[in-house]
Amino acid sequence: MHLQEKTVRSDVVYEGVIFTITHDVAELENGATAVRDVLHHHGGVCVIPVTDNNEIYLVKQFRYPFGTVTREVPAGKLEKGEDHAECGRRELLEETGCVCSEYIYLGEMLPTPAYNSEVTYMYLARGLSFKDQSLDEDEFLDVERIPLAEAVQLVMDGKLPDGKTQIAILKASRILGI
Repeated sequence: MHLQEKTVRSDVVYEGVIFTITHDVAELENGATAVRDVLHHHGGVCVIPVTDNNEIYLVKQFRYPFGTVTREVPAGKLEKGEDHAECGRRELLEETGCVCSEYIYLGEMLPTPAYNSEVTYMYLARGLSFKDQSLDEDEFLDVERIPLAEAVQLVMDGKLPDGKTQIAILKASRILGI
């Protein structure tokens, strides 16, 4: 049982629209127990759309927990059982109006694995064409286009603090040799 923990008890303490929280007791490898509070989330998807001129689209939106506007790659949460590739394509269209002919899986990231079960699946979209943006009725955002090289510098300067955005930009830059 090295580097493993066994759930002894799990009690739901909160059940919301986006996530559930459990208060768990886990048995450690030495036989002792520890409390683990876990936020259970269905996961999310982010897509970095890159133009033929190596520019990317970011969305600017208000993020309530921080009380500020952030710049992020287009993203959204998965519905239970939803295919992450299809979710990403849907979010890309809804938020930016973009559709793509090339869709490259960049892998997954665990935003906060110490207490959160969320997995974020990442994609790179190329061969962009445009339709109408179709935001959800409670979604308000602006779309901006910037050079990928500039976005990399913003990440390195600490000016794009969102984790999924940082990783998607750096992975896309590496893959595209920019």
